[in-house]
Amino acid sequence: MHDASSSQAPPTADVTERLGYRLKRTAAALRTAMDRALREYGLTVPQYACLELLDQRPGLSNAELARGTFVTRQSMNVVLRGLQDAGLITRPATTDHGRALPAHLTREGHRRLATARSAVYAIDQRMTDAVPEQRLTQLLADLDRMTAALDK
Repeated sequence: MHDASSSQAPPTADVTERLGYRLKRTAAALRTAMDRALREYGLTVPQYACLELLDQRPGLSNAELARGTFVTRQSMNVVLRGLQDAGLITRPATTDHGRALPAHLTREGHRRLATARSAVYAIDQRMTDAVPEQRLTQLLADLDRMTAALDK
């Protein structure tokens, strides 16, 4: 049995010094920067993430897209409806194999993604540049280990 008390970080009175708080603050800053950049392209962060996933894996279902973009299936329905109304994706009204309606990028969806991508990648690069190059690999590995520890 693992003794949690021996491996815990010492308690701190200042919550802003906790790892979880710092990760949330970073995630919020990333989201704000992406929201600001994507507004110029008429996209939200979930819409952009959905376009990226569909570019990599055409035909994903609502449930698969929701998992891949970290939103609920209900929220993904709204995202997909907005993308469809904007002419950026197509989905069949019905499908032969169950309830999943596979989504695909339209020509305009590919074009919009390509133009928005450079702005998003520039934000990612700003974040990456803030980490000393010799520590980046370790930081990414640490983030993966933290995710795995919470997925247990």
